[in-house]
Amino acid sequence: MKKAIIQLQLSVILAGFTGVFGRLISLNAGLITWYRLFISGILLLLIMAVTNKLKRMDPLSILRIAFTGFLLGLHWLFFYGSIKYSNISIGVVCFSLGSFFTAIFEPLINRKKFSVPELLLSGLTLCGIVLIFGLDATYRLGITLGVISAIIVSFFTIFNERLTKEFDTQTITLYEMLGGCLGLTVIMPLYLYISPVHSLLPSLPDWGYLLLLSLFCTVLMYLMITQALSKLSAFTVSLSFNLEPLYSIVLAILIYKENREFTWAFYVGLTLIIVSVVLQMCRIIALRKGHPGKLDFSERGIIP
Repeated sequence: MKKAIIQLQLSVILAGFTGVFGRLISLNAGLITWYRLFISGILLLLIMAVTNKLKRMDPLSILRIAFTGFLLGLHWLFFYGSIKYSNISIGVVCFSLGSFFTAIFEPLINRKKFSVPELLLSGLTLCGIVLIFGLDATYRLGITLGVISAIIVSFFTIFNERLTKEFDTQTITLYEMLGGCLGLTVIMPLYLYISPVHSLLPSLPDWGYLLLLSLFCTVLMYLMITQALSKLSAFTVSLSFNLEPLYSIVLAILIYKENREFTWAFYVGLTLIIVSVVLQMCRIIALRKGHPGKLDFSERGIIP
């Protein structure tokens, strides 16, 4: 149990580094996303082939998972775009808005009742974002891209939850990586027309950062989560990953001194977001204690 808890916390910390690598790598957001998906997919394919965990699937199932992976790729594209046009803290703060959109879209798509507490808590996050957006005009483009990223990740979260009820997580992750890479390959000519680059190939330092991002912040993170889930509940994993944006902000402050760029509006908005996360965690814990057998927290949306 202790080992599983350590693995889980290390995986959350690794997730916090995704934003740091997004700023370190000099490629644009589209190429960062494409290379991350490609390298991670190849590494997972090799690992599953060596461990005999590679499974045959029917084309329709592969297509469903690949489409969800394409949504993940689009989310990463806008997430890294948000970081490029603002900073790491803005990018991960906007990522927190995904819970608000999920609380709205999930009942509509799955035809279920709206959860008033979820809407209220997510609305608190929205107030924080609006405060930052309305009073600090410096990073409005970055915030806009981050909000689009949050909308896309909400759809990814909903569809990914459905997949976890039908397929094992290793298979889902593999085909999502490869499907996302293929989907971005199709739209990349249009993206590069809008955001041209001098070279499609990363520099030597960028290759190193991309390998670290793919190996540690994607593949290793995923493997540690999988191992931790053999001892811990998916509820614990889901709850722990609520802290990922906070880890990212701490890393951004320690490495890039981003606190020098913050205004009072950012601090007030961030406080509202933190309060909403803490209240949501307290609410989930209370529900867990009151109905221990009725809550089913899936492994959705744990790839930031």
